[in-house]
Amino acid sequence: MARFSKPPLSHDAQLDRLIERGMTVPDRGRATHYLSVLNYYRLGAYWLPFEANHTTHAFRSGTSFDAVLDLYVFDRELRLLVMDALERIEIAVRTAWAYHMAHTHGPHCHLDRSFFKRRWPYERRRATLEEEVNRNQETFIRHLRAQYDEPLPPIWALVEVMTFGQLSQWYGNTSRSADRNAVARQFGLDESILTSLMHQLTMVRNVCAHHSRLWNREFTFQARVPNRNPDDLVRSLRHDGDRRIYNPMTFMLYLLDKISPEHHWRERFDELLAMHHVDVSAMGFPPDWRKTPLWRPGRDGHK
Repeated sequence: MARFSKPPLSHDAQLDRLIERGMTVPDRGRATHYLSVLNYYRLGAYWLPFEANHTTHAFRSGTSFDAVLDLYVFDRELRLLVMDALERIEIAVRTAWAYHMAHTHGPHCHLDRSFFKRRWPYERRRATLEEEVNRNQETFIRHLRAQYDEPLPPIWALVEVMTFGQLSQWYGNTSRSADRNAVARQFGLDESILTSLMHQLTMVRNVCAHHSRLWNREFTFQARVPNRNPDDLVRSLRHDGDRRIYNPMTFMLYLLDKISPEHHWRERFDELLAMHHVDVSAMGFPPDWRKTPLWRPGRDGHK
């Protein structure tokens, strides 16, 4: 293997390289500023679609720095919109799982290994939660630690300190399908769909939390797609194995309609598209996406 020998380039030199490759720069000072705060390497993911030749990195005629920056801003605002949806979904699933488990199996059912799948490393996952709870300085956690003997707080308090990924794992590894289905049916889904969806949404959430490119990303894991019910969701999803953000966003929209009917998330996405010149097909949106039950304009009073 060869040793890396490329020298670092100044911001001016970075810009000169882009111009040499065919990018137009209407305002050099503005472009240099953004290179200084956004990182040339980071922006590279956004000018890649503008390249005519990926070997020479030559740009298509008419490619401008401002167009690349607009795509970057769109992706940033898309991540914020997606994070807003994920927050509501996470809290709703937390609430449903904790409520069902507490009322069915008791406030500290999570301390009973028998309620979780045999092959799942329950002891290790529980130990991680105990460490996190012991470090946590939230007032309600400190009160519960001081007042009660159990190594973990009751499940309705515990879910408040779980990450999205931990919630996905604890729900997905709840041993009884009847318990998983009791939660999933609150959202009109089968437990196998919700389990796989939570796994994929954890990946989407991590992309957003780490400020990574979202708009045209292909995900290594795909949530299972229902075949028959619920009908509006089935008819709105892609069934061809596409790995981009369309299906996760369609699932999110479906869940938001269940959780918060007056969410205006569709409307906000439409406004975001109107502000930026983005090819939604690069996000996996099919040509007829506006005709699908969940995405059609005017659904349930949303414009």
